[in-house]
Amino acid sequence: MKNERVFKMSFASVYPHYIAKAEKKGRAKEELDTVICWLTGYDQKGLQQQIDTKTSLETFFAEAPQLHPNVSKITGVICGYRIEEIEDPLMQKIRYMDKLVDELAKGKAMEKILRK
Repeated sequence: MKNERVFKMSFASVYPHYIAKAEKKGRAKEELDTVICWLTGYDQKGLQQQIDTKTSLETFFAEAPQLHPNVSKITGVICGYRIEEIEDPLMQKIRYMDKLVDELAKGKAMEKILRK
């Protein structure tokens, strides 16, 4: 199944693509880290540990300290799917992260990305 393949991908393999996408549009790696930490509850040290251990996306979200209480405010379409209608909880979390990275790359203000 397609989702299983995505779930087993390491966060460390996806992260450089997120960095490249953000930096290509003039955003900093630090801003990307802020967005990911906001979503997952990791601090910078915890995030780096997940990268160093090449944790799968499944484990990355399972070990996340706490999803931000405002994740339900992340709406819209990503990869042709409406985020709020994705039934698999893990896939929905992965798409939340994708959406936040897209918003960062599109130049949205951090206050809006972080749903303040």
